[in-house]
Amino acid sequence: MRFENRPLSQIRVGDSESLNRLVTTDDLYVFATASGNHNPMHLTQDDADHDGRPDAVAPGMFVASLISAVLGMKLPGPGTLYRAQILNFHERAHAGDELITTVTVSAVAPDGQVTLATEVRRKGDDALIVDGEARVIAPTEKHVWEGIEVPGLVVQRHRHFEALVARARPLPPLVTAVVAPEEEKSLGGAIKAAEESIITPILIGDPAKIAAAAAAIGADLDGFEIIALPDHGAAARRACELVNEGRAGAVMKGHLHTDDLLRPMLDKATGLRIGRRFTHVFVMDVPGQDHPILVTDAAINITPDLATKVDIVQNAIDLALSIGIDVPRVGVLSAVETVNPAIASSVDAALLSKMAERGQITGGLVDGPLAMDNAVDIGAARTKGLTSEVAGRANILVVPGLDAGNMLAKQLAYISHAEGAGLVLGARVPVILNSRSDSAMARLASCAVAALQHARLAGASAPTAAAAE
Repeated sequence: MRFENRPLSQIRVGDSESLNRLVTTDDLYVFATASGNHNPMHLTQDDADHDGRPDAVAPGMFVASLISAVLGMKLPGPGTLYRAQILNFHERAHAGDELITTVTVSAVAPDGQVTLATEVRRKGDDALIVDGEARVIAPTEKHVWEGIEVPGLVVQRHRHFEALVARARPLPPLVTAVVAPEEEKSLGGAIKAAEESIITPILIGDPAKIAAAAAAIGADLDGFEIIALPDHGAAARRACELVNEGRAGAVMKGHLHTDDLLRPMLDKATGLRIGRRFTHVFVMDVPGQDHPILVTDAAINITPDLATKVDIVQNAIDLALSIGIDVPRVGVLSAVETVNPAIASSVDAALLSKMAERGQITGGLVDGPLAMDNAVDIGAARTKGLTSEVAGRANILVVPGLDAGNMLAKQLAYISHAEGAGLVLGARVPVILNSRSDSAMARLASCAVAALQHARLAGASAPTAAAAE
């Protein structure tokens, strides 16, 4: 990047410069972190002041900082030192507004001080947001700076999960059999989802342990149905019965092993099988990505064969459609982007791609084999000469096996600060599968994803709270 200043000898009364800036929600989070001002009106989409529009009001000093940007970058430019600034605030700016900041020289003093009229207006309606006056000391020598790089920032904010919860909130609460919610996080996740009207939980487990967990988090269990079954196997079987009786539209894992939860569901007579293999999908909210990324299968199928991968892909496409992804783009991953008979995953990927072309997999676009880089980065895809609708734009990543999927999901979580909502598909109802380390937001998002999946497949006929009584 090149910066060039305007020294005092070249500044004249009437000189003017402007900068345009689109205010984003991330800008407000960055400013809150840097300034320490965490006023909720600057950070939320609620209408706390009841003015008919969401908050996310740009702080006054953030808007004022745009004046500093023009002074420091354009007029007078690098080397400028502030002496004084007068600010008059007229209107509020919000995230999504494009602001035009202008400074105009009104006086030049022999001692090097320059006075400038300053203003910030909103593009579109030309509303005056801030005006005032700045006094600065202008640089006396001409300077040009080359190659100045400012590091980019990725805001660790899970906007995709927030959008999923908002999308699920208008649906009828999904009656959910929660198996063994006998510790704080598993019970707290179910209660949080109930408070958000995403689910209506039926708690199945040891009443004493459930009560102790509730006491630990300060939760009130009044109004929640509790089915006393201390044995985890029996609790999981009862969850299946509730589904088969039409009393529950989802099952949620509590504090028990995944195998103990899923084993009764696989029973051919009394379980929840519907013909497809059970497969697991992580819906990952990765900071900096403009869409959720689905990773599958990272929790159930260890070394899936081709037939199992067909179900893995189809289940993931169905879920992507349920959560609002209009065009699911499936990147089937391997170590390379060309078919190598010595790498079984590359052969399976090519076969899955061809099966989608022939209508054996429906609802989305499938391409493979793709390496991780050219599946998610358009530049990497173009470098390799890949021009498909999926390469570089995949929103579903199908891994070769469980070990690769587990590594990928955990790398996204612990290195890229992603959150993952976990769901098992292929059963009669969505199965919410959280890990013990999942945050409250991840658990809430998992419930939202389950509600959206159930609503799409059942035509919004999820059992209501009344039906569960």
